[in-house]
Amino acid sequence: MAVLQQLLEYQKVDAELLGIEQSVAGSEERKKFTQAKKFMESARERLDAQDKRAVELRRLRDDLAQRAEEIGRQIAEYADIDEMVSEEGGDVSFYKKNAQALLERLRAVKGELTKLTADISAAAEEYDRLKKQTIAMQKQGEEYSKKFKELKNSRAAEADEIAKKLKALAKEIPAEFMEKYLQKRKEKIFPVLVPLTGDRCICGMDFPLAQQGKLAGGNVVECEHCRRFVYKA
Repeated sequence: MAVLQQLLEYQKVDAELLGIEQSVAGSEERKKFTQAKKFMESARERLDAQDKRAVELRRLRDDLAQRAEEIGRQIAEYADIDEMVSEEGGDVSFYKKNAQALLERLRAVKGELTKLTADISAAAEEYDRLKKQTIAMQKQGEEYSKKFKELKNSRAAEADEIAKKLKALAKEIPAEFMEKYLQKRKEKIFPVLVPLTGDRCICGMDFPLAQQGKLAGGNVVECEHCRRFVYKA
């Protein structure tokens, strides 16, 4: 029975430490710092990707511009088509069809060029937006990193005092029980020890009569569902 009471006393003090940890972890300072940190971790990769896309779009634009220029030169050769036909003879309709086909190709290429130019502008705007956001997040990260450290430091003395109490209490508890308790605490299982309510654990798991019998004399039984230690009040 003494061990159970010691563990319960340890857990009571431990709850105070957990309250400080949760207060710091759930603070606005930590949320803002974490948000900025996560953004910055991917920002460089995203900016590099935008750079590569911009380079590729410019290459495609230059290729289309060269094609348009070449088609323009070919069309220019048909400027004096009537005079050429009269001097050299031949079917004027044939040359006119060729000229019309070249003109349609030029229109298509210019259409692609117009769309590509719009894509380049959109990519440039997205890059600028991302860069501004990155700068803002970098400032936020620096600001809230400082605030988060200040918050932790402001609770450090209180947390240290509680840690000393826990260390003193732990000396009175058998090592095997303490190790199991600390392991569950590390796994974010809290409270570690809970009383049997009726015939159920706090998680709702039913405890058969055979298991309930094991709780006599201050013993604890590990719940198969939530893995907490259950005791009989």
